[in-house]
Amino acid sequence: MEVNELSNAESEFLEPYLPTRQHTYDESVEAETARVEGDETDHFPFVTLTYASSLDGMIALGPGLRTALSGSESKSMTHHLRQRHDAILVGIGTVLADDPGLNSRLPSALYRLQPRPVIVDPSRRMNIKDSKVIRLAKMGEGKKPLLIHADLNGKQYFSEEETCDRLHLATPISGELRGQERPEIPWEYILKSLKLRGINSVMIEGGATVISTLLAKPELVNSVIVTIAPQWLGRGGVGIAPVSTNGLVETAWQQFGADAVVCGRFSVAKRTI
Repeated sequence: MEVNELSNAESEFLEPYLPTRQHTYDESVEAETARVEGDETDHFPFVTLTYASSLDGMIALGPGLRTALSGSESKSMTHHLRQRHDAILVGIGTVLADDPGLNSRLPSALYRLQPRPVIVDPSRRMNIKDSKVIRLAKMGEGKKPLLIHADLNGKQYFSEEETCDRLHLATPISGELRGQERPEIPWEYILKSLKLRGINSVMIEGGATVISTLLAKPELVNSVIVTIAPQWLGRGGVGIAPVSTNGLVETAWQQFGADAVVCGRFSVAKRTI
């Protein structure tokens, strides 16, 4: 699907819900940093939760099934959002189902503006050798991914590898990131760890388990951007729902092609960045 730059009006619509930052990349030390306006003592990055949904609140036809919902216009919006964040985070279920590139394909997306892929893979199910995200990193069209694993030995450390970095969690993730199961994901630890690596903004894109567990912690989310496609997926679809009732404030809507995009913030008090 072709990806195009957004119009000025489309960019201005999204701007209030995006992090204010400038990427910098120091190739001499192979380190990435970002300058962020706001409270530098904040221990968490700016978090944008975004996904595409059908009219009946589904994000996929079934567990593990690749499902295209976004039209070309809203797909271009997604790549604009990726370019505006230091990292993009998904669960292993999304990687296994879609084999995503987790980069921005916009013509203006230079390497230094590419997001760092972050993959929550508790049981190390990702096929490192054949994955698209690794191929793109090797070709210089995306950045080296960071894989998050549950460490049974309870260690906390990063280990550098040729094709990817790894974050080992001190607290194992109970359950697998698949189907309708709801494992406990230590979001506070993950987000703080990303912040310590110079990642000051994270776009969280899926899948269902990742999104649903994060919806249970609205205090960690700065903004929500949801694309609603004009179709139903039916009773067998995979849905998104928080454990308890919640809602958005400061909302705005705009049409992107045939899709409707809603932006907002949770009504709970949230730190600023």
